[in-house]
Amino acid sequence: MLKTFMHLLGDDAPVFRRYLWMAVFNGLLSGLTITTLVPVLGRLLLGDVRGAAQWLLLLLVGMLACWAWRRRVEKAGVAVGVAVLRGARHRLGDHVARLPLGWFSAPNTARLGHVITQGMMAVAQLPAHVFTPLISGAVTPLVMVAALFALHWPMGLIALLALPVLVAVLLLTARLGRRADYAFHHHFAATSQRMVEFAQAQSVLRAFNGGGTRLLEQAIDQQRQSSMRLIYQSSLSTVLNAWAVQAVFAALLVAAALWLNGQLGVALEPGAVVAVIVALLLASRYIDPLLDVASYAEILRGFFFKQKTAYEILAVQPLPEAQQPQAPVDGSIELREVSFRYGADPLDVLRDVSLRIAPGSMTALIGESGSGKSTLLRLIARFFDVSQGSLLVGGVDVRQMSGTQLAGQLSQIFQDSYLFQGSIADNIRLGKPDASLAEIMDAAQQAGVAEIIARLPQGIDTPVGEGGTRLSGGERQRIAIARALIKDAPILLVDEATAALDAENQAAIAQVLANLRGRRTVVVIAHQLSTVAMADQIIVLENGQVVEQGAPAELLARQGRYAQFLEQRRAASGWRIAPATGDAPC
Repeated sequence: MLKTFMHLLGDDAPVFRRYLWMAVFNGLLSGLTITTLVPVLGRLLLGDVRGAAQWLLLLLVGMLACWAWRRRVEKAGVAVGVAVLRGARHRLGDHVARLPLGWFSAPNTARLGHVITQGMMAVAQLPAHVFTPLISGAVTPLVMVAALFALHWPMGLIALLALPVLVAVLLLTARLGRRADYAFHHHFAATSQRMVEFAQAQSVLRAFNGGGTRLLEQAIDQQRQSSMRLIYQSSLSTVLNAWAVQAVFAALLVAAALWLNGQLGVALEPGAVVAVIVALLLASRYIDPLLDVASYAEILRGFFFKQKTAYEILAVQPLPEAQQPQAPVDGSIELREVSFRYGADPLDVLRDVSLRIAPGSMTALIGESGSGKSTLLRLIARFFDVSQGSLLVGGVDVRQMSGTQLAGQLSQIFQDSYLFQGSIADNIRLGKPDASLAEIMDAAQQAGVAEIIARLPQGIDTPVGEGGTRLSGGERQRIAIARALIKDAPILLVDEATAALDAENQAAIAQVLANLRGRRTVVVIAHQLSTVAMADQIIVLENGQVVEQGAPAELLARQGRYAQFLEQRRAASGWRIAPATGDAPC
């Protein structure tokens, strides 16, 4: 666990190492101070008050030194905690920024949010509140073992052999509780997601009489059950750990009793009774720090899961970067026998896809849901690397380009574009941070945002709200297009930008795409006839393979999949709601 902690700290690891040595020394100092009780008590029982006073003075000095040093150790622990909050969070942020976009699934995003908000705060408390007493509790008994050996070697041997046994018991109880811990944190994250969903989806829930609350109730119930299992498991582990420590103490008492009765082959000499009493005192002090360790073991196991999650995120490998990046030469896109599958999925989402998209052309991807259209777009943007084959942008394999070079080649418009809290201008400026107001207004004009600005009281400075909630879906999409246009990248990837929009916004966005023909390489996933009809090239995907490819007129003449697509769309566009018949009032 300490190794994982140091990995989280990164460059701040020396601060943690210094703290560890200070905590170990604190344990040694505490152990040596406690052992001074042996001569103090021994001389008092033998009537040597002056000798006892000298050792008592040394005991008081040791206590003051322990107090002063413990304060320094705690301050060092707080410094490590601050380093965790500062350094580990930054390190996580830097690492996540280099991960492929395909990693950011809903479960991974939830884990990341939980680690950064609650996980790191919990881990930061470990040094000052857990590691310090735990390390001291592990080191102090070692000093007392040496003192017991000096007093009576059988008791020292029992105390020494007990340490690995106690470690084995602690590891066993920790392993027993690990599954309950995992279930609790899993259900905790799921419940958090459901609660956020419950808050964001009130309009849907109320439209259906709140029936969706059942999902939240189920999540809360699962969390309650896993919490109860974790409580039972933790309680059982704590009891077993305490019993193991008390069993060691019982063994030491038995050894002391046998020693006192002279049944271990040691004759009782003058002062032997005093030695037994002192050894019993030392044995009781030997047990106290071990009980602390036993009680902190369960706390440490709870923290371990949070730390392990952060470590797992840091262990995710970013996509490899080229050692000598090559710059793209134009806005072309080419796939050469590309196959791709998600993770350990045995089925390929794309299989042996080969195609070329000329610079400045417009290509429409069509096909049924699950045919691989969105996956193809994500591969172009390098959300993932291809499983087989090669994908070239600007004549260069994307794996031979730097992330900055590839990002500079691409602009993207998603089906559900996200707007950040701020003004319309702020969201457009994301595409080009140093853009002037004139450039922002030009992009807004091209994307049809100018008419939106004209009817808003604050114009371009109108706040959009969190996620763009103050605007309609079509307005958000137009602002997203303006953001992509101002970036002025050679390639524009559009993922069903007109889906679920009204006719007016569909027409406005289709016009924007039409104006880009010849100026940008446009690859668009389209289901609207108006978008498909203006494309220079149509690519029809089915079950992850290209089944048709060519100009619209050419594919229409073949009467294949593309012709069937057009027929289905035309039939759908001709649907009408039949007028009511009969005498019943409307």
